[in-house]
Amino acid sequence: MNPFEIRPRPLESTLMDWKEIRPVSYDKRAADPYTRTRVILMNGTEFEATWFSHQFSRNCSDNHVRRVLALLRRSEQQQQKLISLIKPADETLLEHTIGYEQLAVDLTAHLAQRERDPYVKKALDFALLEDFDHLYRYADYMNLETGEKAENLVGRYTEIMPGRPTVAHYRHPYDTVRYHINNKRADLQTRLCVGIITAAEQQTMNYYMNVCGAYPCERGRWLYQEIGMVEEDHVTHYGSLMDPNATWFENLLMHQYTEAYLYYSCMETETDPRIRRIWEKLLEQEISHLHAAANLLQEQECKDWRRVIGGDGSFPAPLVLRSNIDYVRHVQGRSVQMTGLRENYQCVNDLPPNADFFRYQGLVNRDLSSVQSHTVIEDHIRRFGTDYRFEVAPNPIPQLIDRTRDNTEVGRIPCASNACCL
Repeated sequence: MNPFEIRPRPLESTLMDWKEIRPVSYDKRAADPYTRTRVILMNGTEFEATWFSHQFSRNCSDNHVRRVLALLRRSEQQQQKLISLIKPADETLLEHTIGYEQLAVDLTAHLAQRERDPYVKKALDFALLEDFDHLYRYADYMNLETGEKAENLVGRYTEIMPGRPTVAHYRHPYDTVRYHINNKRADLQTRLCVGIITAAEQQTMNYYMNVCGAYPCERGRWLYQEIGMVEEDHVTHYGSLMDPNATWFENLLMHQYTEAYLYYSCMETETDPRIRRIWEKLLEQEISHLHAAANLLQEQECKDWRRVIGGDGSFPAPLVLRSNIDYVRHVQGRSVQMTGLRENYQCVNDLPPNADFFRYQGLVNRDLSSVQSHTVIEDHIRRFGTDYRFEVAPNPIPQLIDRTRDNTEVGRIPCASNACCL
């Protein structure tokens, strides 16, 4: 599909009445796991669009432009409110969280497998193992608190077992900033990838920031607090890949193109006919947004949209959310012992003793009994004798096979594993 070849509706016609933005929610007991994750993905995408639009408006003195942004933003906000209510009211915070982490795993794995830029692919593979471990920690906590098995929520499409242990995710902020891509040279698919994964991780960070204070018990509050700090790391990690030299109007166009592409992808891959019609409707609206952004770019900077998008504007192949068990195992078996080192990555085994990584670990992880991602597993083992997992085979890291103790050394202590090739 080429969205630039489709005649757009008038921008104001994309506004909806209250009934239109109050959809019938899916049944959490019957919905496909990837329907649930598509809803999370698009909620985060719309949040990013709204956040960017507000920042643009606050850095713009032209009220004509700010009025167009306000109209676009109002429509985006309605889209976000519609999408948020596709989620049912009886889906708990923890069930919702499992969906967030399944999305993080399978979205990251899918993007990594089709990424052509080796540096961006490394960034995806590196953080993949951390989101994978978060899924395991939250799944154990849910099983401990409610007895519910997260394997039923993920449809057994995504394994639940230790990745790079969360206690190892805490790196000095200096080691979370990457080199940025160059939009003029980067492939369209790479530019889409960076925008999509940044928005998705930002949505997770924001969700955990809010749930941290709202969760009804201390153990849960501490777990969301801790993993929420890793999400800050991930948003910095991915966000720093974005090209800071792009203009506000170029970024606006790329945001709208990314949204349209994702609605197209959801429409093409959705298995629920009713929700597929929602994606189709929102794609039509987003194409109007895209044309409005292209008009602003031409009007304000005398640039045709082709200078930003490149090619003929046709969408790449749809983004597909699906099982990636073999790929995740492959990445884990090669790189669980890696950490960040300034703009690159380094095996923990090869870091000097005075490395910032060890210094920062000493600051935040002085007492492992205070690390909730660790103690929640220990609590599960004390109550049930083992941790909770869903595995199709033993963990590819020998040190992570034991289900009667939580490993806090892999990815954190030199020589805890030899899996060091990213």
